[in-house]
Amino acid sequence: MPSNVTGLAGETVQLACRVKNIGNRTVSWVRHRDIHLLTVGTYTYTSDQRFEAMHKFHTEEWILRIRYPQRKDSGIYECQISTTPPIGHPVRLTIVEPVTEIAGGPELFINKDSTINLTCYVRHAPEPPSTIIWSHNHQAINFDSPRGGISLVTEKGPVTSSRLLIQKAIDRDSGLYTCSPNNTHPNSVRVHIVNGKRKMPISFKTSFTCKYPHVTHLNSNEIFFKRTNSLEEKIFERIYFVQHALKFFR
Repeated sequence: MPSNVTGLAGETVQLACRVKNIGNRTVSWVRHRDIHLLTVGTYTYTSDQRFEAMHKFHTEEWILRIRYPQRKDSGIYECQISTTPPIGHPVRLTIVEPVTEIAGGPELFINKDSTINLTCYVRHAPEPPSTIIWSHNHQAINFDSPRGGISLVTEKGPVTSSRLLIQKAIDRDSGLYTCSPNNTHPNSVRVHIVNGKRKMPISFKTSFTCKYPHVTHLNSNEIFFKRTNSLEEKIFERIYFVQHALKFFR
């Protein structure tokens, strides 16, 4: 089974191979993707200068160093000893890039007068971002604005989180919110402020056929919601339909 090594894009990574009782044999590193011989002993046999063989005399470690690794460098590398047949040990390298995520995106529906809670996560960064800027419709958010009720909570670590809280949401709070760490790509979420009590009724006459033996036909002037593409409004429509239909069976 290959060993697993995870590295960050742009940060030097080292693949180590420990060989005991090597005698007069040599150690080579081979990249499986294209069967490319990268190093033999302490010599490098590739024109890609990011790769380098490293070994300290009288030690058992033979190291393949990769500077400025990229995602395309991910794959299996094999440390081979020049026995007959060769003995090899594979190492699986995975290069990851920093990722910015906003929980619940890419679209969020927030009830009017409630609190907007947006949480941005920065993963796989070489170090926690020194700054994270939040913007609304491409304008940096002013935490001292007359609107008030805006706060930010940031926790730095292997996964850095930045939580934007906006109290008593109003219609003007709708729009595009962007989280921009200083050391990786930004990410955005679109917020829709909705009124939980909003209804769009129309009235029409309809008939129902019921499976219950004591009820054979229902005629009524009922109020139903217009068909919309909004998931929230579809849910309101179904709940209202069920609640209204149940009145006839009580």
